[in-house]
Formats: sequence, C-alpha cells, structure tokens
Amino acid sequence: MKKFTKALAVAAVAVSAAYMPAASAAPVKLELALLVDVSGSVDANEYALQKGGYVQAFQSAGIQNLIANATGGIAVTYIEWSSSNEQAQLVGWTHLEDAADANAFAAAINGTSRAFSGLTAPGSAINFAAPLFANNGFEGRSVIDVSGDGEENDGANTATARNTALANGIDAINGLAIGGAGLVAWYDANIKGGSNAFVIGVSQFDQFAGAVATKIGREIQPTPEPGSLALAGLALAGVAGLRRKQRS
Repeated sequence: MKKFTKALAVAAVAVSAAYMPAASAAPVKLELALLVDVSGSVDANEYALQKGGYVQAFQSAGIQNLIANATGGIAVTYIEWSSSNEQAQLVGWTHLEDAADANAFAAAINGTSRAFSGLTAPGSAINFAAPLFANNGFEGRSVIDVSGDGEENDGANTATARNTALANGIDAINGLAIGGAGLVAWYDANIKGGSNAFVIGVSQFDQFAGAVATKIGREIQPTPEPGSLALAGLALAGVAGLRRKQRS
C-alpha cells in the first residue's frame, strides 16, 4: 500500500510538472547575433578597424538612443568566425536597455582577442549561430548579421545555411560586405534573406565604422521613419566624433 501511495505521489508530481509553464523569456525588440569574419584575408590592422567599428557603434549616441527607445531593449551577442569548424561566441547574449548597457557591451567586445585566422566559411557561421537563439532567455525579432571581406571558400553552402536558418524561425539575415560590387552581389544572393533583410557594402575597412552603425540602426528600427533616420545620422556623427578624438 505504501509503495502504491508513493507511486501515486510521484505520478502526481510528474503530471503537475508537465503542466507548469516554462520559464518565460524576456521580451525584447530585437535579438541580434553579430557574426564577424576573422579569416586570414583580414590582416591585423583590418581586424582592429572591424572590431573597433562595433565598439564605436555601441558607444555612439544614435545607437544608444535607439536602444533606449526600443520596447524591452535589445539582446545581442558577438561571434567571430573563419573556417568550417572555427566559430566562437566571444560575448554571450547581453540585454541592452540604455547607454550604460551599450557601453558595457562595447567594453566587452573591446576586451576580446582574435579567435581565428583561417578560411572563409559564412555558411558554417550561420549554422553555428542559428541554434543560439533557441534558449537565450529572450523573445523578439531574431536577426543574424554577417560581416566579411570574401566569398565562401570553405564549409557549409552559404545559401543552404541561410535557407535552413530562415525555415527554422530566424526572421532575417543581413550582411555587411567589405569589398567591391561583386562581393556585395554575392552577399545579396547567398546571405541576405527574410523580412526587411538588406546588405550594406563598403569598399574598404576604414569605412567600416560608419557602415556598422548604420546597419545596427536599421536592425533596431527595420522600417525607417523620419525620426529613426535622424537617429541613424546621429549614430554616424557619434562615430565620426569618436574617431576625431582618437586622432587628436
């Protein structure tokens, strides 16, 4: 009889656990995975310009204002990638709601060290990033953001990886192509996908900081309105101001 009673108690606990609501994810306007190309074609100076662009973007007044005005803020993670088996989440998912949060995230990126210097496998990077959204503790528009200076020469097929990520619930994949019109076209055909997706192209790394601020601004506010366009301009102005200070 005792064994039967105990079995009933265990069953009751199991049933109640099955119907308990799962821990709720924090609602945010945007879940953003930043995928940064650190393949061998990116030299040390270019790497510094690229990483510095992300640091400056999150330090800029324009981006900080967009974050502060985003309902629930945003969640963001910083990932470096290169060859097929080379991906590292260097800064984990972080909730940004105000300027202090954005500055802390910028400092965290600045404190990282280069993870790789191999081949170029953006498809494998997308495959790595997509599952990271599933249990990150946040719920919002999910965006993968790929920046790089070359076409795929290793790893998973990029277009297939993009299509799989979108089919599995990623809302958009955007690109920042550092190169000529041919690379922009390749990013447009193989990386860009989903709702309000886009590719921004720059011809060289010293243009990266301004472009990444514009890109993040568009990701936080995917349907630009006059007010958000003005804030995007402030983001670029803030980055330019930071660069002037560093040169003085």
